[in-house]
Amino acid sequence: MRIVLQRVSQAKVLVDEQAIAQIGPGLLLLVGIGPEDGEGQARFLAEKIANLRIFEDQDGKMNRSVLDVGGQAVVVSQFTLFADTRKGRRPSFTGSASPAIAKPLVERFASLLEEKGVPTQCGEFGAHMLVELGNDGPVTIILEQ
Repeated sequence: MRIVLQRVSQAKVLVDEQAIAQIGPGLLLLVGIGPEDGEGQARFLAEKIANLRIFEDQDGKMNRSVLDVGGQAVVVSQFTLFADTRKGRRPSFTGSASPAIAKPLVERFASLLEEKGVPTQCGEFGAHMLVELGNDGPVTIILEQ
């Protein structure tokens, strides 16, 4: 699993010009699934992200988690995180999991975040989405498991 985590002041996901997910302060999580990924990776990353101290405390230090600040999350499936650009000019996506593997694992990851206490909304798997965000900081972190 590969996740691009962005600390946001707000985020919104639109499909066909309709908002399907919208949060205030929290996390935008772009999630890529590899063919060998499973429950263990999803569980580990949900725990890590829920408790990752990337929000500022009263002294301006990154010392608080999304749980500590009462933030929310938006999970967006993004197979392009497994793009291979080593050859040619067109990326290959053969390193990403098939939709039959990826869709249920992305959904499971989102439910695990919810179980950890992070209110979580999701984009629409396989849809063309417009993702709007205010990258706060900016803070952008890549996680892989």
